[in-house]
Amino acid sequence: MGEIKKPANEKTYILEQQFQSPVSDGPNSDTEQLFRNEKDPHKSGLEVASFNYVNSIIGSGVIGIPYAFKEAGFGLGIMMLAFVALVTDYSLVLMVRSAHISGVYSYQGLMEAAFGSAGFIILSFLQFIYPFIAMVSYNIVVGDTITKVLMRVFNLYPHSLLARRDVVVALATIFVTLPLCLMKNLAGLAKASILSMVFVFFILLAIFIRFFTLQDVVPPSFDAWEFANWDVIPALGIMAFAFMCHHNVFLLYESIERADQTKWDKITHFSLSVSFAISAMFGVAGYATFTGYSQGDLLENYCWDDDLMNLARLFFSCTILFTYPIECLVTRSVIYQIMGNENNVSDLQHLLITCGIVGTTFLLSIMTDCLGVVLELNGVLSAVPLAFILPAASYLKLEPGSVFSDRKLPALGLAIFGCLVAVIGAVLIILDFDSEDTCSHGRVMPYCLNHTLYT
Repeated sequence: MGEIKKPANEKTYILEQQFQSPVSDGPNSDTEQLFRNEKDPHKSGLEVASFNYVNSIIGSGVIGIPYAFKEAGFGLGIMMLAFVALVTDYSLVLMVRSAHISGVYSYQGLMEAAFGSAGFIILSFLQFIYPFIAMVSYNIVVGDTITKVLMRVFNLYPHSLLARRDVVVALATIFVTLPLCLMKNLAGLAKASILSMVFVFFILLAIFIRFFTLQDVVPPSFDAWEFANWDVIPALGIMAFAFMCHHNVFLLYESIERADQTKWDKITHFSLSVSFAISAMFGVAGYATFTGYSQGDLLENYCWDDDLMNLARLFFSCTILFTYPIECLVTRSVIYQIMGNENNVSDLQHLLITCGIVGTTFLLSIMTDCLGVVLELNGVLSAVPLAFILPAASYLKLEPGSVFSDRKLPALGLAIFGCLVAVIGAVLIILDFDSEDTCSHGRVMPYCLNHTLYT
């Protein structure tokens, strides 16, 4: 079995059948390149595998957890975050259990073994939608964060050209993300995964520092500590997005020395517990600081002259800018598969398809500046099916015995839970879209007015 040297994370989101393995469906040249130079002859122990596991989970999604707490209510939000971590743990265990049953160690191969070509097509569609919407969210984050940094560094007025988020996103697209997306060898970007983890912990530290220093700055909001609110289902979508790592399951599994189901279960339980703790710290510290003012992008809550948080914004933007092209690679690979000539794509086709993907995500990202809505959409439309519904459904199909047997009942419950969250969440987001699209980008938060604390 092959293994990886660098930890896989959301920046190394790849189609699972494209990782070389004796028991997988074979490699695909476009996406396997991310790991072609990253393979190590030595398997990793439980400690290294656990770090890789946590690193594959903790990413940009944690920045939306405080907003999820606002949507669900603080008390219920913490409970739901723990519940999502628990069901995610179970679904990850199910995937490897299903792989042992079918003998196929790839997500797409697993779906094809369970449901034939229909399963393969459904998974391919979702694996297109997930990174595509993620690319839209990354553009929104870049527009939110880089504008604040530019305004602070160059002392720009709010109506200056470089203070316009659409201009900033366009410049970032033209000069950074599009050139990177057009590259055919992105293996070097996978090396940024460890650095991104360092950035995440720096941002968490900065959030805790501001939790203490902003106590007398941010006024209390109405019903700030309500135990439960009505928007539980959309909040679940954000949480599912934050814990999404199922695309890396078999990369992680094959990297473990003498891997078996018992070791996988042990590593999964530990890694999900650590990831829950980190996500909860983001959520609690962020929400406790801003309560009812919490935005989908937590960094939007901090004042523009806050140099500590501007540094956090810069680090977060760097992570996002180098994540975007790898997500683009995944969406492009799915299109190549549909075209049927994924290994023989001309330079012109590569150029047109890449520009089409990047251009579409740019246009969608400047239509809204509400990261929370985009995270909710990606959560309920793709993360929930990928994380809950499909792993449970494939196990129910592959495991012998009645669907209502004691062994299968938890998986059946997971599948039903995922379906309910996806359907109800999509309906609620559509019904509440106009009222939710009220983000505060480009407006100084009221508690920042007439208050200069940061230098």
